[in-house]
Amino acid sequence: MQRILALDVGEKRIGVAVSDPLGLTAQGVETIFTQGWSNDRARVKQLANQYQTDRLLIGLPKSMSGEIGPQAQRVQEFAARLVEDGLKVRYWDERLTTVSAHRALIEGDLSRRKRKQVVDKVAAVYILQGFLDAGGWKD
Repeated sequence: MQRILALDVGEKRIGVAVSDPLGLTAQGVETIFTQGWSNDRARVKQLANQYQTDRLLIGLPKSMSGEIGPQAQRVQEFAARLVEDGLKVRYWDERLTTVSAHRALIEGDLSRRKRKQVVDKVAAVYILQGFLDAGGWKD
């Protein structure tokens, strides 16, 4: 089975998580501090190569009403460029994942500064784990 790389794409940071080889659990990988689409794409491709996968799960930030807003459109544009690079992309509704990640980090007593460094990576774990728990990547 192939691993899945998950992304929580924001304006300033991209949280990254990866599944275990069996597709059961999600682990945080890193936070990419955005440096323009071409640099961010290059880093995502490096990570996909490192984990030997072409499967990307990308959190889609829909509004609470389910609408696709400006940030979701930006995420889809970034994803389209990754598809051009030969990666397979699927989306997962990421509503409230960042809120859940913040809550977990606050409960873990992390300082505000440290939370800012890792919240996107933790949100990517929530996105990927939800996807895996719902059945994961079926071809």
